[in-house]
Amino acid sequence: MGEIIHVLDEILEHVVQISVIMLELFGVCILVATALKSFWMWIRNDRDNIRLILAQGIALGLEFKMGGEVLRTVIVREWSELGILGAIILLRGVLTFLIHWEIKNEKKELETANQKKLES
Repeated sequence: MGEIIHVLDEILEHVVQISVIMLELFGVCILVATALKSFWMWIRNDRDNIRLILAQGIALGLEFKMGGEVLRTVIVREWSELGILGAIILLRGVLTFLIHWEIKNEKKELETANQKKLES
């Protein structure tokens, strides 16, 4: 019975490690794609909502990376590792919160600018 549990534990560890790598890869791909799209918009002088698009892409990429960190807690073996992961999750959570706050403010500014354009 102990051998079966050991094998299942190994399988779980490998599945979690692969899943963490995939989630982090998705996050990086989203960040790079958003940065390239925003850079292209900047080159074309289409700068109306470039900050909003970039902030939304960064927030989405960070959420994927944070999901990978949360999943990584499944295979943590020591308290020191858990503390480090907790700090990383907290930092990414604060960054995500600040970016969402920036997105909300940017949307308000865009709406105000659009209303002023319509009025004049």
